[in-house]
Amino acid sequence: MEKHTGFASRLSAWLLQKGSDHYNQQVDSRKRKLLSNLSGRVLEIGPGTGANIPYYPDDISLVGLEPSPHMQAYLKENVEEAHQHMEIITGAAESVPLAEASMDTVVSTLVLCSVDRIDKALSEIKRVLKPGGHFLFIEHVAAPQQSSLRRIQRWINPLWKRVADGCHTDRETWKAIKKAGFDHVD
Repeated sequence: MEKHTGFASRLSAWLLQKGSDHYNQQVDSRKRKLLSNLSGRVLEIGPGTGANIPYYPDDISLVGLEPSPHMQAYLKENVEEAHQHMEIITGAAESVPLAEASMDTVVSTLVLCSVDRIDKALSEIKRVLKPGGHFLFIEHVAAPQQSSLRRIQRWINPLWKRVADGCHTDRETWKAIKKAGFDHVD
Protein backbone atom coordinates (compact mmCIF):
# COMPACT_ATOMS: atom_id res chain seq x y z
CA MET A 1 0.00 0.00 0.00
CA GLU A 2 1.39 3.39 -0.98
CA LYS A 3 1.78 6.09 1.65
CA HIS A 4 -1.01 8.73 1.78
CA THR A 5 -3.56 6.62 -0.11
CA GLY A 6 -5.01 4.15 2.41
CA PHE A 7 -7.45 4.24 5.27
CA ALA A 8 -4.81 5.42 7.77
CA SER A 9 -4.07 8.46 5.60
CA ARG A 10 -7.77 9.27 5.29
CA LEU A 11 -8.21 8.86 9.06
CA SER A 12 -5.16 11.01 9.81
CA ALA A 13 -6.49 13.83 7.63
CA TRP A 14 -9.91 13.66 9.26
CA LEU A 15 -8.41 13.62 12.77
CA LEU A 16 -6.23 16.65 11.99
CA GLN A 17 -9.20 18.53 10.58
CA LYS A 18 -11.56 17.68 13.42
CA GLY A 19 -9.33 17.23 16.43
CA SER A 20 -6.45 19.67 16.45
CA ASP A 21 -8.18 22.68 18.05
CA HIS A 22 -6.63 22.07 21.47
CA TYR A 23 -3.10 21.81 20.07
CA ASN A 24 -3.62 24.91 17.91
CA GLN A 25 -4.70 26.88 20.99
CA GLN A 26 -1.57 25.71 22.81
CA VAL A 27 0.79 26.98 20.08
CA ASP A 28 -1.20 30.02 18.94
CA SER A 29 1.17 32.68 20.29
CA ARG A 30 4.24 30.84 19.01
CA LYS A 31 2.79 30.53 15.51
CA ARG A 32 1.73 34.18 15.48
CA LYS A 33 5.26 35.24 16.38
CA LEU A 34 6.86 32.86 13.88
CA LEU A 35 4.62 33.37 10.84
CA SER A 36 2.88 36.76 10.95
CA ASN A 37 5.77 38.91 9.66
CA LEU A 38 6.76 36.87 6.60
CA SER A 39 7.20 38.44 3.19
CA GLY A 40 7.93 37.36 -0.36
CA ARG A 41 7.64 33.75 -1.52
CA VAL A 42 6.85 31.24 1.22
CA LEU A 43 6.79 27.47 0.88
CA GLU A 44 5.04 25.39 3.51
CA ILE A 45 6.17 21.79 3.50
CA GLY A 46 3.23 19.54 4.37
CA PRO A 47 0.55 22.12 5.18
CA GLY A 48 -1.81 19.25 6.02
CA THR A 49 -5.33 20.57 6.52
CA GLY A 50 -4.17 24.19 6.74
CA ALA A 51 -3.64 24.83 10.45
CA ASN A 52 -1.12 27.59 9.67
CA ILE A 53 -3.28 29.47 7.14
CA PRO A 54 -4.72 32.00 9.66
CA TYR A 55 -1.20 33.06 10.68
CA TYR A 56 0.16 34.03 7.26
CA PRO A 57 0.10 37.64 6.06
CA ASP A 58 -2.23 38.30 3.11
CA ASP A 59 0.45 39.84 0.91
CA ILE A 60 2.80 36.85 0.54
CA SER A 61 3.08 34.41 -2.32
CA LEU A 62 2.22 31.16 -0.54
CA VAL A 63 2.93 27.68 -1.89
CA GLY A 64 1.92 24.46 -0.12
CA LEU A 65 3.64 21.16 -0.90
CA GLU A 66 1.29 18.42 0.30
CA PRO A 67 1.62 14.74 -0.63
CA SER A 68 -1.72 13.52 0.75
CA PRO A 69 -4.84 13.91 -1.40
CA HIS A 70 -6.92 13.50 1.75
CA MET A 71 -5.17 16.43 3.43
CA GLN A 72 -5.45 18.49 0.23
CA ALA A 73 -9.24 18.24 0.23
CA TYR A 74 -9.44 19.84 3.70
CA LEU A 75 -6.60 22.25 2.88
CA LYS A 76 -8.44 23.68 -0.14
CA GLU A 77 -11.58 24.21 1.97
CA ASN A 78 -9.66 25.92 4.77
CA VAL A 79 -7.67 28.16 2.43
CA GLU A 80 -10.88 29.30 0.77
CA GLU A 81 -12.65 29.81 4.10
CA ALA A 82 -9.77 31.99 5.34
CA HIS A 83 -9.85 34.07 2.13
CA GLN A 84 -6.16 33.30 1.65
CA HIS A 85 -4.46 32.21 -1.55
CA MET A 86 -2.17 29.20 -1.64
CA GLU A 87 -0.80 27.43 -4.67
CA ILE A 88 -1.10 23.76 -3.73
CA ILE A 89 1.43 21.37 -5.25
CA THR A 90 1.31 17.60 -4.85
CA GLY A 91 4.67 16.22 -3.84
CA ALA A 92 7.02 15.10 -1.12
CA ALA A 93 9.55 17.09 0.88
CA GLU A 94 12.32 14.81 -0.38
CA SER A 95 11.81 16.06 -3.93
CA VAL A 96 10.51 19.65 -4.00
CA PRO A 97 9.38 20.52 -7.53
CA LEU A 98 10.53 24.15 -7.31
CA ALA A 99 13.55 25.98 -8.67
CA GLU A 100 16.74 26.38 -6.69
CA ALA A 101 16.90 29.56 -4.57
CA SER A 102 13.26 30.42 -5.32
CA MET A 103 11.83 30.82 -1.80
CA ASP A 104 12.38 33.51 0.82
CA THR A 105 11.08 31.28 3.61
CA VAL A 106 10.28 27.59 4.07
CA VAL A 107 7.90 26.60 6.88
CA SER A 108 7.50 23.17 8.44
CA THR A 109 5.24 22.44 11.40
CA LEU A 110 4.91 18.86 12.64
CA VAL A 111 6.09 17.46 9.31
CA LEU A 112 9.67 16.27 9.64
CA CYS A 113 8.55 13.43 11.90
CA SER A 114 6.77 11.82 8.97
CA VAL A 115 9.06 12.25 5.96
CA ASP A 116 10.73 9.07 4.75
CA ARG A 117 14.20 10.62 4.42
CA ILE A 118 14.69 13.59 6.68
CA ASP A 119 18.21 14.24 5.36
CA LYS A 120 16.92 14.49 1.79
CA ALA A 121 13.99 16.70 2.83
CA LEU A 122 16.32 19.11 4.64
CA SER A 123 18.66 19.17 1.65
CA GLU A 124 15.71 20.10 -0.57
CA ILE A 125 14.65 22.85 1.83
CA LYS A 126 18.15 24.32 1.70
CA ARG A 127 18.17 24.01 -2.12
CA VAL A 128 14.97 26.03 -2.64
CA LEU A 129 15.83 28.74 -0.11
CA LYS A 130 17.28 31.97 -1.44
CA PRO A 131 20.61 33.03 0.03
CA GLY A 132 19.76 34.59 3.39
CA GLY A 133 16.37 32.85 3.40
CA HIS A 134 14.83 31.35 6.52
CA PHE A 135 13.68 27.87 7.47
CA LEU A 136 11.05 28.19 10.22
CA PHE A 137 9.83 25.10 12.01
CA ILE A 138 7.91 23.77 14.97
CA GLU A 139 8.48 20.04 15.33
CA HIS A 140 7.92 17.47 18.02
CA VAL A 141 11.04 15.55 18.96
CA ALA A 142 12.16 12.46 20.81
CA ALA A 143 12.29 12.69 24.57
CA PRO A 144 15.70 12.43 26.28
CA GLN A 145 17.43 9.03 26.10
CA GLN A 146 16.66 6.69 29.03
CA SER A 147 13.56 8.69 30.03
CA SER A 148 10.19 7.05 30.61
CA LEU A 149 8.68 9.13 27.84
CA ARG A 150 11.36 7.96 25.40
CA ARG A 151 10.60 4.32 26.27
CA ILE A 152 6.91 4.99 25.62
CA GLN A 153 7.77 6.68 22.31
CA ARG A 154 9.81 3.64 21.21
CA TRP A 155 7.07 1.27 22.31
CA ILE A 156 4.23 3.02 20.47
CA ASN A 157 6.29 4.03 17.43
CA PRO A 158 5.55 0.99 15.19
CA LEU A 159 1.78 1.34 15.62
CA TRP A 160 1.82 5.15 15.61
CA LYS A 161 3.64 5.28 12.24
CA ARG A 162 0.82 3.22 10.74
CA VAL A 163 -2.10 5.21 12.14
CA ALA A 164 -0.51 8.68 11.99
CA ASP A 165 0.56 8.67 8.33
CA GLY A 166 4.23 7.87 8.91
CA CYS A 167 4.92 9.92 12.06
CA HIS A 168 7.98 8.72 14.01
CA THR A 169 7.43 9.50 17.69
CA ASP A 170 11.10 8.95 18.53
CA ARG A 171 12.85 10.89 15.76
CA GLU A 172 15.70 13.13 16.89
CA THR A 173 14.66 15.92 14.53
CA TRP A 174 16.88 18.61 16.06
CA LYS A 175 19.99 16.52 15.33
CA ALA A 176 19.05 16.14 11.67
CA ILE A 177 18.40 19.89 11.31
CA LYS A 178 21.77 20.76 12.87
CA LYS A 179 23.53 18.14 10.74
CA ALA A 180 21.96 19.65 7.59
CA GLY A 181 24.00 22.79 8.23
CA PHE A 182 21.45 25.47 9.06
CA ASP A 183 23.10 28.47 10.70
CA HIS A 184 20.85 28.83 13.74
CA VAL A 185 18.67 26.11 15.20
CA ASP A 186 16.21 26.95 17.98
